[in-house]
Amino acid sequence: MAKLRPLGDKILVKRVEAETKTKSGIVLPDSAKEKPKRGKIIAIGDGKRLENGERAPFSVKKGDEVLFTSYAGTEIKVDGEELMIMSEDDILAIVE
Repeated sequence: MAKLRPLGDKILVKRVEAETKTKSGIVLPDSAKEKPKRGKIIAIGDGKRLENGERAPFSVKKGDEVLFTSYAGTEIKVDGEELMIMSEDDILAIVE
């Protein structure tokens, strides 16, 4: 895979796979699957530049699994792999 380094407060996320079954065991066809709003952080930028010129530290780190908003970021394809670039503001929570 090509190496990408997000800039500023941007974060590179790979979505986790969509569920293929419901909790009750019903198999979902591809057309019924919702794109997951959950992913794993692949890379982070340098942080948001503050008015004093310093960089704000991130609340997340590479490898964290996170939940993000429905309309988060921009989807990109790199070497056939679907990734997302989003701002830290689009992340709702870290999955622990």
